[in-house]
Amino acid sequence: MKSLPPLADKLCLLAVCVAGWPLSLSAQALEAPPAVDWKRANEAVAEFPRGHADVLKWEQQQVTAAAPADTGATAVGGLSLPSAEAAVRQGWLAHRGLIQPQNRMGTANVALLAQGRWIEVDPSLQRRVHDAGELLEVAAQARKAWVQAVAARQVLASHRMALQAAEAANELGRRMVSVGNWSKLQQTQVQLAQTNARMNLRRAEYAAAQAEAALIQTLRLTGQHAFLQLPDRLPDLPAQILTPQQIDARAAAIAAQLPRTEAQRNAALVRQARHAYEASHALARATRDEVVATRELIGEETLLRYNGMLKSVWDVLAESANHSQALVAAVEAQRDFWLAEADVQWVLQGGAPTSFVSLGGGGGGESAAPAGH
Repeated sequence: MKSLPPLADKLCLLAVCVAGWPLSLSAQALEAPPAVDWKRANEAVAEFPRGHADVLKWEQQQVTAAAPADTGATAVGGLSLPSAEAAVRQGWLAHRGLIQPQNRMGTANVALLAQGRWIEVDPSLQRRVHDAGELLEVAAQARKAWVQAVAARQVLASHRMALQAAEAANELGRRMVSVGNWSKLQQTQVQLAQTNARMNLRRAEYAAAQAEAALIQTLRLTGQHAFLQLPDRLPDLPAQILTPQQIDARAAAIAAQLPRTEAQRNAALVRQARHAYEASHALARATRDEVVATRELIGEETLLRYNGMLKSVWDVLAESANHSQALVAAVEAQRDFWLAEADVQWVLQGGAPTSFVSLGGGGGGESAAPAGH
């Protein structure tokens, strides 16, 4: 699942483009019956040599030009963390006392831990290597902080697109009022939607900044780097997850290495981690395969009907908002799975997370079409 699929770009950019039509065309097209409404609209779009394709291409160029330039890995003061493994290794670097346990673990085992393949590591190392627990804890915290930061940035991108669509709706509503085809009351609905979208963006910006700050603090890099270069999206969900049999076998193997009281506590933690792991994966798959996939279908059909003069720009705007909500829900569900995955791997090495992921309600619901549709 991509953070901003082509469909999301099309829905939003088409809506933004319509807001740029001449005032008289916007007002007449939005209020006239469908036969006149979208004939005029499509004639306006047809002024571009290749119709909607050129409109979308032009708008994409405007968005790209307005967006801040990405900070590269070679930029001054920046640190590139392209993967969770890179974050884990950076976390270990900040803890000089972990050099010895890494040496005793061996290069192969250290690589498995950095890559998140913890259940492939010999469970007896937990007992034989001093400070192995701290090595694992630092790795788990770094991995989870990286997941949070990447997810927050991914959610932020979707909220930016949602605000663009809301601004387009408000602009059209403002024009309708200015020519007397809408009342101010009707416009307040789209104006409120824009305000809500802007507030959601502010929250997302704050959440992304906080998540990045938490990652920097976890890696003990405060004051050392001006920014972090992170990927645009989380890793895809794995094709297969740990089976109950694999979890049970690994839990028994690690319990054999722990003192009796710790083994009992670990058994309870395994149950909690396993529940979070399985539930988060089921929710992430359902959100991706059902909610987002259905929104993709609805969005494509909306665009087809818009091009066929059977749907209005308000339909496009509403579906753009719905699609953005579905994307945010999918990213959050995907994030929750990777957090739960880190915890279950940690617990199966004898770790003791202080808490487990809380699975919130998914989005993907309907946004009401603006008044006047």
